[in-house]
Amino acid sequence: MFEHRKARLLPRHEFVLRLGWSVAAGAGLILFSLSIGMVGYHGLEHLAWIDAFLEAAMIMSGMGPVATLHTFAGKMFSGCYAIYCGITLIGTTGVILAPVIHRSLHKFHLEGDEGK
Repeated sequence: MFEHRKARLLPRHEFVLRLGWSVAAGAGLILFSLSIGMVGYHGLEHLAWIDAFLEAAMIMSGMGPVATLHTFAGKMFSGCYAIYCGITLIGTTGVILAPVIHRSLHKFHLEGDEGK
């Protein structure tokens, strides 16, 4: 997916396209994770869809729970979902920032090779 360190720097329009694909992949992962939370809260805690969305979005954003959970299964799901969201946040950030970091390092290596 990424060019070799000795290859030329990717043109700007191709870099923007690559960055767009990374943002789209990150957005897809976020939507997938949000849907898991919504289905879990709706099915286990019998929250309305809009309340399930709010609960899942608040957990994903790190703000914390909104609704009071009543069932054991709902509390277990909420804890596991919070852990999953924390890990997914790190992964999604990596997916989105990978092209930017790669381009910066690639440009740094090309500038270092010019002096040789």
